[in-house]
This record gives sequence, C-alpha cells and structure tokens, in this order.
Amino acid sequence: MTTTQTHQDVTAATASSVPAETPVTTEPLGSRFTALLTTTGLANLGDGIVQMGAPLVALTLTRSPGQISLLAAATWLPWLLLGLAGGVVVDRTDRRTAQVVALATRAALLGVGAWLALTDALSMPALVVLVLLYGVTEVFADLAQTSLVPDVVPRPRLQAANGRLIAVQQVTNTFVGGPVAGGLLALGTGWVFGLPAGLAVIAVVVLLRGVPGRYKPERTQESKPVADVREGLRYVVHHPVLRPFVIGGGVMNMASTAYFSVFILWVVGPGSRMEMRAEHFPLVTAVLAVGAVIGSLLTEMLVDRLPELAVMYGCWLACVPLMVVPLVAPTVPALVVAIFFLGLTNTIGNTISQSLRQRIVPRALLGRTTGAGRTIGYGLMPVGALLGGLVAEHAGLPTLFVGATVLTALAIAYPALTVRRSTVAAAEAANTDRHDEPA
Repeated sequence: MTTTQTHQDVTAATASSVPAETPVTTEPLGSRFTALLTTTGLANLGDGIVQMGAPLVALTLTRSPGQISLLAAATWLPWLLLGLAGGVVVDRTDRRTAQVVALATRAALLGVGAWLALTDALSMPALVVLVLLYGVTEVFADLAQTSLVPDVVPRPRLQAANGRLIAVQQVTNTFVGGPVAGGLLALGTGWVFGLPAGLAVIAVVVLLRGVPGRYKPERTQESKPVADVREGLRYVVHHPVLRPFVIGGGVMNMASTAYFSVFILWVVGPGSRMEMRAEHFPLVTAVLAVGAVIGSLLTEMLVDRLPELAVMYGCWLACVPLMVVPLVAPTVPALVVAIFFLGLTNTIGNTISQSLRQRIVPRALLGRTTGAGRTIGYGLMPVGALLGGLVAEHAGLPTLFVGATVLTALAIAYPALTVRRSTVAAAEAANTDRHDEPA
C-alpha cells in the first residue's frame, strides 16, 4: 500500500429495496458539497507539494535512511498523539470552524517554512519539526472535513461524494502536487512552502463563503472531554466490524509506512537501484493519481454489482503482489504499472470504507470514533517509519521491502477471516435507529 494511506476505520452497509414501479431519482450533491470539494482540492494540492517537496529537500541535506524516515514518522506521529483529542474537538465544536482554524494555522506555519528556506536557515531538524507541526494541522483539518460530508450531502449519495473527494485528493495531491513540487524545487526551496501557504489561505476563503451555516453536532447530554474520549474508544474497540478493520488496517499502515518512508532511496539519486533524477520522480508517482481517478469512477459501479466486502478485500489483497514489483523488476515501466494499480485499488478500498463508516456511525459520534480509529490505525505509522529506517540502515532496503510485504499479507487475514457479510449487516441493523438522529 502507498502512504496515501488506507483509512481502515470501516463499517457496513445494507441495500434498500425499491419497488420496480417506483421511479428512482438521483439527488444532487449540492453547492455546499461543491465548495467543500474545492476546499479539499486546494488543501490537498498544498499537501502534495509539501509531501513530495519535503523528502526531495531532505535529499539535499542527507542520504541517511534513518534521517529520511524521520520525515514519515513526523508526518504520522500527530495522529498517535492527537487523534483522540482531535475527534473530541470536532464533536464538541462547529466542524466548519475547526477546519478553517486548522487551514489558517497551516498557512502561517508554511509561511515560516518559506522564510527559513529563503534565509538559508533550513536544516534537517527544522524540516522534521515543520513536517511534524504540519501533521498537527492535518489531524484537525482531516477529521473536520470527513465529519462534514454527511452534513452537506444526501445520505444516498455518500458513495458518490466520497468517490469525488478521494479522486480530487489524489489528483491534486499526487498528479498535480508532486510534479509541481519538482518544478518549485528548481525555482528555490522557499517556493515549496510558500505556494502551499497561499493555497491554504484561498481554501479558507472558499470554505467560509461556500459552506454557510453552523455544523456543531447535537448533543443529548453534556459530558467531560475525557468521557468523550472513552466513548469513542469504547465504540471502536467493542464494535464487531470496526475493531478487526482498525487493528488490521493499523498493521497494514505500519508496514506500508515502513516500506515507503525510505522508498525514495531505492529509486532516486546516484547509488539508488534505479538512479532516477529527483525531478522525474514526481512525474512517475503522478501515475498513482491516474489510477485513483479511474478507481473513484469505478467504485459506485462495482458496489452496485458486487458485495462491498468482496471488493474491499480484493483491493487490499491486490496490494501484496504490487509491493513486490519494484524489488523484482526495478525498471521505470514496471514501477509505473505497479503504482497505477496501487492508486486504483487503494482508492476503491478507501472510498468504500469511508462511506461505510459514515453510514453506520451516529453523526454525534463521528468525530470521536474517527479520531479513535485513526489513533489506532495511524498511530502505528510513525512506528513503522522508524522501524523501516532502522531495518534499511542495518539490513538493507530489499530486506525491508520483503518484510513489509509479508506483514501486509498477514494483517489482511484478520479482518478477512473474522468479518463477513452477516457480521456487518447485523452491526448496521443494531444502529439503524441512531443513524436517524439529527446531526
């Protein structure tokens, strides 16, 4: 799997039967969703520039696998430290306001990064701290955006809405953001941070103007933040569907992060296996977004014709042989094919899993359960990044890649063997009444 990540906090869905004689109309997604989609595109274009630009900048400072892996660890460590707290904040405040504050803080942070680059004060420790703080803004912005979707989109259109959101994320993040980062690096390191800062400001303006109203979830009773944290954790840990998918997904994410935190050393620069030039690497990885767009367009059709769990499991299993390809066939054509299908399968799996979770989790709990799930699912990712750097430093990159691939296959087995169609149907039926509560 790629570090675009498989968000494994998954739940279930049931099909509603419509009489043959009843005409089926498709509800529009609406102007508020269009504004949210635009904001997501702008923010993720900045993400793509920073996520691709930071490792390329780091290569000008060091070739150490251990130090390079610190960037990936810094990216995901905030989810381990703040995922639960972020979920509580999102459930106790206006979700649009939470996203606005997170994006505005990101703009200021990136402005500081641009200033450090322009004054030649950027060092490897400063870069790691910058990425770490950027990850903090990502926690709150991502949780707020995900929790907003059911409030601005008709429930029957969640699959389509999430498909569009994930497609835009992939296109702007990887297809556009990656190559742009390579071009900006040629202009100067300051541009790698300055342009995303401006994009974050524009995203704030679009969100404020295009998504009017208040989006603070209804609370049936007041409780302390600690109690909210416990409730979110309890819901995930005891849920018969969420628990296996979050645990299995967390291990998969750990293996994926270990793999890709140092993957750039296998591909880019003198002494690498493929010796690709730094400015070409974003162009190759942009193929990931092509697969993601196609996957987002196929998801709704696949789910209409095939069981959701079967499609999801198939996408996860496909990642195992794809992770082996760069090791056994270290050529540009083979790499392009593998990355294309990783983008395709990841997007289909992510779209399904995100839509299922939004349908089964009560809206008032959506922030907390998402935060709890991602604390577990993403919390292992900085561990994976550090382990990846350690293994690569002492045993070599091939050993790391094989080990991460084997661990991914083992992680998939847990949910695949414990969660079946009947399990998810029973879980959703038990929560049907709560789904109908107002947000």
